[in-house]
Amino acid sequence: MTISYKWLSEYLPVTIDPDRLSTILTSVGLEVEKMEQFEEVKGGLKGLVIGEVLSSEQHPNADKLKLTKVDIGSGESLQIVCGAPNVAAGQKVVVATVGTTIYPSSGDPLTMKVAKIRGVESYGMICAEDEIGIGTSHAGIMVLPADAQVGTTAEQYFQPFSDTIYEIGLTPNRMDAMSHWGVARDVCAYLSHHDKKEVKPLLPKLDFKADTNSLKIDITIENNKACKRYSGVCLSNVQVKESPKWLQERLKAIGLRPINNIVDITNFIQHETGQPLHAFDYDKIKEHKVVVKTMSEGTLFTTLDEKERKLNSEDLMICDAAEPMCIAGVFGGMHSGVTNKTTNIFLESAYFDPIFIRKSSFRHGLRTDAATRFEKGIDISNTVNVVKRAAMLIKEIAGGNIASDIVDLYPDPQPKPLVSIKYHYLKKLSGKNYHPETVKNILQSLGFTLERDSMDTLTVAVPYHKPDVSLPADLVEEILRIDGLDNIDIPTTISISPSIEEDYRGEILKEKISNVLTGLGFTEILTNSITNAAYFSPEELKNSVRLLNNLSSELDIMRPSMLHTALEVISFNINRKNNNLRFFEFGKTYASNSVGKYNEKSHLCLYLTGQLGETQWKETAKASDIYYLKGLAKSILATLGVKTDAFDMSESSELEAALSVIYNGERVAELGKVRNDLMAKFDIKQPVFFADLYWDTIIEVGNKKVQFNEISRYPSVERDLAIVVPKTMKYKDISEQLSKLRLNKLQQVRLFDVFESEKLGKDKKSMAINLTFMDEEKTLTDKEIDTWMNKIMNTLEKELNAEVRK
Repeated sequence: MTISYKWLSEYLPVTIDPDRLSTILTSVGLEVEKMEQFEEVKGGLKGLVIGEVLSSEQHPNADKLKLTKVDIGSGESLQIVCGAPNVAAGQKVVVATVGTTIYPSSGDPLTMKVAKIRGVESYGMICAEDEIGIGTSHAGIMVLPADAQVGTTAEQYFQPFSDTIYEIGLTPNRMDAMSHWGVARDVCAYLSHHDKKEVKPLLPKLDFKADTNSLKIDITIENNKACKRYSGVCLSNVQVKESPKWLQERLKAIGLRPINNIVDITNFIQHETGQPLHAFDYDKIKEHKVVVKTMSEGTLFTTLDEKERKLNSEDLMICDAAEPMCIAGVFGGMHSGVTNKTTNIFLESAYFDPIFIRKSSFRHGLRTDAATRFEKGIDISNTVNVVKRAAMLIKEIAGGNIASDIVDLYPDPQPKPLVSIKYHYLKKLSGKNYHPETVKNILQSLGFTLERDSMDTLTVAVPYHKPDVSLPADLVEEILRIDGLDNIDIPTTISISPSIEEDYRGEILKEKISNVLTGLGFTEILTNSITNAAYFSPEELKNSVRLLNNLSSELDIMRPSMLHTALEVISFNINRKNNNLRFFEFGKTYASNSVGKYNEKSHLCLYLTGQLGETQWKETAKASDIYYLKGLAKSILATLGVKTDAFDMSESSELEAALSVIYNGERVAELGKVRNDLMAKFDIKQPVFFADLYWDTIIEVGNKKVQFNEISRYPSVERDLAIVVPKTMKYKDISEQLSKLRLNKLQQVRLFDVFESEKLGKDKKSMAINLTFMDEEKTLTDKEIDTWMNKIMNTLEKELNAEVRK
């Protein structure tokens, strides 16, 4: 929310310094995120001065330059070389003296220096409009009226508008502060409480009176649920033209572009009162009937941005006797708005249901200022006052007559909600003892009405501009923020109940694995759990969880896979020449089996791309590959209590040559190289390797006991064995056969070499295996080891048709 200091000050009965006002705003919960100076003319014309050209002669060394003498009221005239064709003696001009910085309408700022132009020194510049940012003309220097006083600063002469602007970080519930009136109400409540005297906002007087009843309007509300109140008024003989300077300044200060006086007034009123308005061309309203209703599904409607949209059956529309004119509370239509030819207007001020407006706004991707206010809930009691204020302002600025009485349809008036608060509850929640009179004064200054007041309980009627207040805790918040959170006494002791987690093993293991991975050079990332459905195929989206009210078309689904959001991060880094990446991420994926039934799964994912290290004088960096990732995944699984060598080939829509790990009948991990077609979606051209460890499953099936063994006093014995096998054979087959032998003294089996050669035979390869034997109770003999080795070789020859190389 953007607030103008000068605009806000019009509603405050006392003058407050901008810095103190910033402090007050933050204190009452309207946190000032940014405070900056607004300048209608950049630089504020500082350093520029009004001068008079005393003489203008031909430059001795240039045909198109003039040598002038200029009086700026300092006692000595300045010699200035000027290239403007219209410079002449006797003119009043704007002069930029040496040291002054000028800010052109286009281009970079320029600081004046003593310059030698064609051999003649020049001490400044006589300025054109565009050179100082107050216009666009560059036909010649700017010539001022003869009565302009020499020596007057340009800042004094032109008086460019400046203001202090506050960017307020509003929480979603604070619709009451989405206007200058609302902010003024809070500031006055703060001053009343802290300065101990009643301070009320200075709001404009509404001496409304219809001039004629020449324009008739017939209003019907067909959907009372979506439109609870509809007010309006007609004006005749208005002149659509440029807004006055003060109105343009107000809008420019808060970042709005002036359009014409009618549109500017509706924008001004919206930011003044918080009530959106809409102005229709009265003569374009067929039969002068306004109907508030929903349309049939698929009805075509062209909005003000010239786009044809298909309406939903729940889109609330403002229609005339024949067709829709406007998406209520969201966006106007192409053919019913005010134009330069408009003379008669119908002005709308209404209350639309927040849910209807929010859905329509998101459905059509129209996030307008009006929609953001209606969707939070506006002040239903203020529609008539606001339309009166707007009508009077239009009459003042655009001329014409108020040509009808106020039409106000309010079929089901809403009573003010009642909320009760006990003083001991206020003390318990706030930590501070408040005097009952203090509580009542604060609430009354905010617009609450006292209904019942007893010794220990206060009941108030909630004003319509406070739709977020419905509980006693909400009243505590209102009292606290006006009194100031800094004024709460901090207790000397704090009593807390420690939380006790029954199963915290998963969190401990997360921290343990994170430490291991960061020690290996990995960086943890955290990506959005909401992603783009366009990344996935229809098959992958079958069980997906779609968002009903997504903020953008690119974020419309809860991620069914961890990979795609990480590829966005990888692409972002690679595009910035950060090519060697090692990432890990803990996160969740989401799926739905049927309506209302959802499930979340936790994952630990690893991502590798580029080089594994840096090239140094002793070694060359190695490229990331599936083997490094496989070894890392195996190590992590072992740390988590899942010890296995079983990596099986599997099918995957995301990975090439995918490997999966099955442990105790459960799939616990999947890894492989990301498919090229998937990487192409993210414009990634280098290989990416991905491992997905199913965290929930691993925690469930992994060995929860950690065993420690004393280091054996007896030495281990290693033997190497080379066998020739078919090229298609996997190391897994050999490992499984050795496991079946149940040799309890065989501590470890490790593949350390694979060799292929035509000399071995067609479609053959040699695999070298290292075997480690050890006995915890004695030293092994060669005879024992030979016996086991013979058993191993016989088994491999018999079961795998392997040839032992000797």
